Amino acid sequence: MPGSLAVVGDPWVRWDWIGDHVEEISAATRQHVELTLIAIVLGLALSFPLALVARRFRWLQTPILSATGILYTIPSLALFAMLVPWTGLSRTTSEIGLVSYTLLILIRNIVAGLDAVPADVKEAAQGMGFSGRRQLLRIELPLALPVIVAGIRIATVTTIGLVTVTAVIGQGGLGQLILEGLIRDFRTPLVVGSVLSVALAVVADLGLAAVQRLVTPWSRSR
Repeated sequence: MPGSLAVVGDPWVRWDWIGDHVEEISAATRQHVELTLIAIVLGLALSFPLALVARRFRWLQTPILSATGILYTIPSLALFAMLVPWTGLSRTTSEIGLVSYTLLILIRNIVAGLDAVPADVKEAAQGMGFSGRRQLLRIELPLALPVIVAGIRIATVTTIGLVTVTAVIGQGGLGQLILEGLIRDFRTPLVVGSVLSVALAVVADLGLAAVQRLVTPWSRSR
């Protein structure tokens, strides 16, 4: 952020500052969205195979959930601090941490969604000659979508909040505005960063809820 944040102790939001920094606010917002999208996509790419393994081999479910649970309980600042000596103050560091926090949520919901598919539905599919893969793709995953999407919604909102913490390693998106406001005792960037972070979380949650209704029309009446 440029040196124009030099107003110290201002108790009110400075609309003139916002007007002069629209480009920087937009860039921070784009970075926040990018970091979130990358974390969720990578989290899903890792969670689906792990969830399928945990469901197929039940004895692995506890170790997988325990390992991801341990990652989830590590404080974000401590995790980033442990990663910095290996990956530096980089986007890689932020994404490793952010993806780690999505795994427990996503794996649990994928497994729970698949386990909730009625046994008689699976038996009917087997009786119709469906292979295991075809049954998974055509029957089980569609029926499990409401629970899976609910997990994606939780992971997305959580990640949007955690992205702000990555400002401490220079990758925080809107968190950088919050950090600058705290350091300079200047309320405007702090308020802008906080409000936009909350707005992103609300928009993402409502958007995913709308997607869920579109792809699972049979669940609307519930």
